Amino acid sequence: MPLGYICLPRHGTTGYRNSTETGRADSTRNNRWTIIVFTVHEQEYVSFFMTMDTIKIESHPLRPFLPRDARLLMLGSFPPPRKRWCMDFFYPNRNNQMWNIFGLVFFGNSQRLVNTDDKTFRRADIEQLLTDKGIAIYDTASAVRRLSGNASDKDLEIVEKTDMVHLLSQLPLCHDIVCTGQKSFSVLTEDYGVAAPAMGKFNEFSIGGRPLRLWRMPSSSKAYPMKLDDKAAYYRAMMQHIGLLH
Repeated sequence: MPLGYICLPRHGTTGYRNSTETGRADSTRNNRWTIIVFTVHEQEYVSFFMTMDTIKIESHPLRPFLPRDARLLMLGSFPPPRKRWCMDFFYPNRNNQMWNIFGLVFFGNSQRLVNTDDKTFRRADIEQLLTDKGIAIYDTASAVRRLSGNASDKDLEIVEKTDMVHLLSQLPLCHDIVCTGQKSFSVLTEDYGVAAPAMGKFNEFSIGGRPLRLWRMPSSSKAYPMKLDDKAAYYRAMMQHIGLLH
């Protein structure tokens, strides 16, 4: 499967010829590129395709954050590339709004978990809040390929899924799971036959015989077209329903 291609007027290449009604196509390949030469109206062009075997597999760089008494498990897809991190924890992209949402939900202040001087987040405060409230965090993928080198879910190929049975075995009190992106939803819906709920709602299902509720919340990405206050309202209602916020 190609990652992408570059198409340029031909300056010379070799390969095999495949005659078609529209002209000629030549192809050659090495361990990084597939090179295809084709003719359109007597002009030859060269396409360079990067092949899947050239894209490195990334293993998850973080350990699951699993407070023993957690009642809610938050599942994302996979962390962004390291160059986008501002701290060594989940949702590390400074442009991601997750910790602004949590600041609003639990403190009424979107900046409560933000270190504005260093343009990062207050990791110690975040971990303490999650521990106190009983919220675990991990991702549905343990290894991925990035098909475009960015943080977009749609450009992630999941190579290895997280072992959900093992993950939940470390969270004996957890009966609620929330997904915040389509990629994380797709893993649970495909593997466990649970339908994706409406925004702000949940559907019931089970993993390893444990009854669970799968919640759907708006994406914390700034690109998601919803105001921050509206995103926080969804999270607040969920936390109240579960009993993590009074």
